Amino acid sequence: MLETVKYLIGSAGPSGFGSKSTAEQVTENCGDLRSITAIITGGTSGIGAETARVLASRGARVILPARSIKNAEETRGRIVTEFPEAEIIVMALDLSSLNSVTNFVTRFHSFDFPLNLLINNAGKFAEKHAISEDGVEMTFATNYLGHFVLTKLLMKRMVETAKRTGIEGRIVNVSSAIHNWFTGDVISYLSLICRNKLSHYDATRAYALSKLANVFHTNELARRLKQMDANVTVNCVHPGVVRTRLTREREGFLTDLVFFLASKLLKTIPQAAATTCYVATHPRLFNVSGKYFADCNEASTSKLGSNSTEAARLWAVSELMISKGPKAAFDLINHLEF
Repeated sequence: MLETVKYLIGSAGPSGFGSKSTAEQVTENCGDLRSITAIITGGTSGIGAETARVLASRGARVILPARSIKNAEETRGRIVTEFPEAEIIVMALDLSSLNSVTNFVTRFHSFDFPLNLLINNAGKFAEKHAISEDGVEMTFATNYLGHFVLTKLLMKRMVETAKRTGIEGRIVNVSSAIHNWFTGDVISYLSLICRNKLSHYDATRAYALSKLANVFHTNELARRLKQMDANVTVNCVHPGVVRTRLTREREGFLTDLVFFLASKLLKTIPQAAATTCYVATHPRLFNVSGKYFADCNEASTSKLGSNSTEAARLWAVSELMISKGPKAAFDLINHLEF
């Protein structure tokens, strides 16, 4: 009850910020970002667009990958109109396609840009069961596996940039408190929903799984970065409850009613982007890695989310899905011990 009251009134936590803080407020002390290059997935609308706008306003070069170049160009236009000196570069990327992810990274490397920030923000809630071109359930493919591959392919550039510049690289994975809703065996359920024919599809559980996977990715990547002694951190965030285009496939009376009844708990988009921007830029978080943040303060994940064995297990399965394909990966994983 006390935590709910603190949330509703926007009470500041140890960081000095709370649920009512905005992205602009939390970046006031981040300094000049003109030496920073950031990639922000899902940056054409909602939380991602606000994150891009605020980082660009602080001087960062922002790469906007998007499925819709038209939408990305419109977002770029709005930011440049407000901040004429902003450097926004639009590039094509469909996170549900591993081929598209690879092509994006190849093109990004061709510019020979440094890379200081990678914000894995894009999210999808597929109400109906669908399989990607790579044979992966669509929500999982977009929210997790595409970001897993993107991060993997960009890691060398991030480590090199941090080493050359002395500026700590940061990766931010946008998860959700909904990751708490998933219980059970992660790999078994993933194997189930990646089948072409499925008698029953629980869209909410699939979404919760993808957000739990973001938490696992953060924890295992943080461990690996520490082993590498890389000057790069990774953390994940819960942005809060906000109505964005993520719910565009669930429009209607029921959705409208739920959001109306929950209106007192909703954040504005500037408030929802605050935790991402705080974790990406604030000096207070220097050398902080493998943590989960909500309302700009460190928070706790679910018990399952903190399971390092399960995080390592998902990482191994993800590598197999990439190299051998989902079916072969799930067949093989049944014969492996973790």
